[in-house]
Order: sequence, then structure tokens, then C-alpha cells
Amino acid sequence: MEWLKAELEVRTPGRGLHDFTDRIAEQLRLWNVQEGMCHLYLQHTSASLLISENYDPTARQDLEEFLRRIAPENQAWHKHTLEGPDDSPSHMRAMLTGTSESIPVDNGALSLGTWQGVYLCEHRMDPHRRKVLIRCLKIK
Repeated sequence: MEWLKAELEVRTPGRGLHDFTDRIAEQLRLWNVQEGMCHLYLQHTSASLLISENYDPTARQDLEEFLRRIAPENQAWHKHTLEGPDDSPSHMRAMLTGTSESIPVDNGALSLGTWQGVYLCEHRMDPHRRKVLIRCLKIK
């Protein structure tokens, strides 16, 4: 077995779910991984990772709306607003969706379901550069 490491920078235009499945698959191709386990970790507190449907764009829109409704901005009870009205809600949304994912690799491809993709969920309104650590245990 071999342990492989890289860092992907994902630039986001602002709030929303941003599919970067192809970027992960490209890294696995560069490493020539046929079998193994791919681990992703996001080093941020106001963004998150999510595996969900990536075929129908309305599914993504519904998820974005759900996150907006479950943790709305401009609430009187928010204390953590140092960086603006999206500060506290962005951390709440990240808490719900998480910062890591593990995906098996079989026959040179991520073993995602037919309609699944990997999203970086940007919870802040402004564009950001997010770092995703990618680690792969490659079975020789």
C-alpha cells in the first residue's frame, strides 16, 4: 500500500454548492490509483463538504435553499457577526454538513453512486479560495 497526499484549491464565486468531483478524479488519475480509499478534508469553518445528487440542478438548488432556511442570516440572537451577517450562519451550516468525506476507489474511479457528486459547500456570500486536503491509500 502507498499513502498519497495533495492539496486541491477550490475557488468559489460565493455561496452555493460547487461540484468538484472531476478535480478529485483527475488527481486519482495522476496518481494512477486503481484500488484504494480517498479521504477528503476541508480546512475551513465556514465551508463544508457534501456528497449528494449532481445530475439534476434543481436538487442542488433545493439543498442550497434548505441550508439558507435552516440557518438564516440577520437573526437578533446571533452574537458572532464580526465578519458580517453571514458569519454565524456559515458556521452553523458547516456544522450540519461536515468537513470530511471518505470514498472508495474501484477500477480507477471514485465509487460514487450513479447520481452522486462531491460538493464544496461555500456558506459565505463572498468568493473564497478553499483548501481541500486529499489523501489516498493506494492498494498496489
